[in-house]
Amino acid sequence: MTSRLFSRVSVIARALGNMLMFGGPNAEGPQRILIAHHLLLGDTLMLTPLLAKLRERHRRAEIVMLAPKASVALYQTRPYGVTVLPYDPRDPSTLHVLYQHAGFDLAIVPGDNRYSWLAKALGARHIVAFAGDRPAYKSWPVDELIPYPDKSAAWADMVAALIPGPAPAPYQPESWPDPDFTPFDLPAKPYCVLHVGASTPLKQWEGGKWLALADFLEARGCQVIWSGGRGEEKLVAALDPTKRRRSCAGQLDLAQLWHLLKHAQLLVCPDTGVAHLGRLTGTPTVALFGPGSASIYGAGEFWRNSPYATVTVDHFPCRDQHRLFKREISWVQRCGRSPSECAAPRCMQAITLEAVTSAVEHFLDESGRC
Repeated sequence: MTSRLFSRVSVIARALGNMLMFGGPNAEGPQRILIAHHLLLGDTLMLTPLLAKLRERHRRAEIVMLAPKASVALYQTRPYGVTVLPYDPRDPSTLHVLYQHAGFDLAIVPGDNRYSWLAKALGARHIVAFAGDRPAYKSWPVDELIPYPDKSAAWADMVAALIPGPAPAPYQPESWPDPDFTPFDLPAKPYCVLHVGASTPLKQWEGGKWLALADFLEARGCQVIWSGGRGEEKLVAALDPTKRRRSCAGQLDLAQLWHLLKHAQLLVCPDTGVAHLGRLTGTPTVALFGPGSASIYGAGEFWRNSPYATVTVDHFPCRDQHRLFKREISWVQRCGRSPSECAAPRCMQAITLEAVTSAVEHFLDESGRC
C-alpha cells in the first residue's frame, strides 16, 4: 500500500468513526479551531486574513493550521498566536502527529473540500467550507457550506468571510514577527530583488525585459539581486550567463528569503507565492499578472495599505476561464491552461517594460531611495 493510500484509508476510517460520535458546535463558542488544507505557498499565505479574523473574534481560542512542510518555518514566531503543524498526504508520519492534536470545536476548510475528511478524522465537531466542490463526496463531512460571492473579490478576503462578522483590520507587518533563519550573506544596501521564477512557464516574463529592468534599476543606483526557487537556477543562468549580477536563486529557504525581501528596497516578480511573501514583509512589491487574476490574487481589502502594485493587461482575450478551486464562478476571469495547451504566454508578453518601470518608479520615488 502506498503512503498516500495508507494515509487516505486511515483518514476515512477515523472520519467515519467520528461521524458517529461527534456533532454540533460548542455552545460556549469554539475553544479549539482547525484550518485544514494542503495549499501551495501563495495560497497558504493568503489565508492570513482568516487568521487575523479568527484571532479578533476568538481571542482565547487555540488556533491550529496545517501547512506543507516547507512553509512551516515562516510561522515559527506564531503570527496571530497560531500554531502551524506540517502536513503532507504522502507522509504518514505527519498524520500520526496530527492525531495527537485531535479534538476541535470548529474546522475551516478553505480550499479543496477533500480535507473536510481530515478535519473530521481529527475530531472536528463543526466543519465550514466553500460550496460547489466536485465530486460531492468531498463535502460529505461538511456541516456548513458557504457559497462564493456573486461579485469579484480577492480570494484572501473571501476566505476570511467563511466565518461571520466584520472583516479583520488591515494587515500590519508587526503582526507577523520575523522568523528565525540560518545566517547568510545579505547583499549590501540598497538593493532590489528580481524574482524571475514562477509556478509555470506561462507566468514567466521575457528575459530581455528582465535585463532591461535590471539596467534601469542599476541606473537608479540600486544593486540588482536575481532570485528564484529550487530548480530555477537555470532561469537566472540563461539571463545572466557571465554572472554580472549576484543571484540567490535556489540558495535560500523560505525563512532566509523572508529576510532577503525584508531588507530590499523593492521586489518585482510574477504572480507567484513570493509576491504574497513580499506583502507580509512590507516590501514594496510589483507583481506581474499574466494568466492569473490581479483582482482575485491581488491585495484586496486586507492588504489595502501595503506597498503593493499589480501590472497586467485587463480583459486579455484568453483569460476566459471561470474556475476557482474547481468551482465554476461566473465572474472569475483567469487562465489555468498548461504549457501543452498554450504555445506561448501572450498575456505575459503583453506586459511592457514601460508599464513595469512606471510602477517601480512610483515606489522608488516615494521612498526617496535608489
